[in-house]
Amino acid sequence: MLVEERRQRVLDLVSRRGFVSLLDLVQAINVSASTIRRDLDHFHRQGVLKRTHGGAMYVGDGSSLPALEDRSAEQLDEKQAIAREAASRVRDGDTILLDGGTTTLEVARALVGRPVQIVTNSLPIAHLFANRREADLVMLGGYVYPKTGVALGPLTVRMMEDVHVHQAILSVGGITAKGLFNSNLLLVETERRMMRCADEVVVVADHSKVGRQALAFLCELSVIDTLIVDAGITPEQRQLLEDRGPRLIVAGTQSANGQGFHP
Repeated sequence: MLVEERRQRVLDLVSRRGFVSLLDLVQAINVSASTIRRDLDHFHRQGVLKRTHGGAMYVGDGSSLPALEDRSAEQLDEKQAIAREAASRVRDGDTILLDGGTTTLEVARALVGRPVQIVTNSLPIAHLFANRREADLVMLGGYVYPKTGVALGPLTVRMMEDVHVHQAILSVGGITAKGLFNSNLLLVETERRMMRCADEVVVVADHSKVGRQALAFLCELSVIDTLIVDAGITPEQRQLLEDRGPRLIVAGTQSANGQGFHP
């Protein structure tokens, strides 16, 4: 097998799965572990793959998962309005799972000072609650993506096997008639496991995400229970969301698929 052909097979496997162990690559391509390590080092230097302990994860061209600080200021007023709405639905004593998006970070800020249990894979969110006596914090471990401070991948997924929460509040990179999308394959794998942990799956997304499609498909809209958006959505966007199944809440109104909503 030519070097270029072998390396393309390595790249195809890792990009398709998001994360692949060294052993799986050795078995799939039928070459030595030292050869696979050299190939992974090659792609790591290019910034396409990220070497991890025991394998590699796909990071694309470096733009597939923008840094948290690069996204935090975008649509900030809308994200804060959504966060207040999401936080108002949380009861004291609830256990809430928050993923590592910028809108969920605003939800976390809105929950600071409340007697809640927080489960998260986000270092920025964990930092908000680490020294709060009124809140309990459970930090999900795993490979920490350097741009965002979010733990992703197989270790994170395994840590959630015995976790059960009242709400999983998740962020997404895009929403279309097809469903929900995010910008990283490993991220959607982690979010799918989060969804299975929860009595209620809540997605928080500002209006700029509606009509946008990102790299990795997460799920159909009908799979989630509640979608919270801001008042900037157009009538056409609202109709699209209402027709697809989840309870729709527009922050700052009393809308839930056209009916009053009472937490």
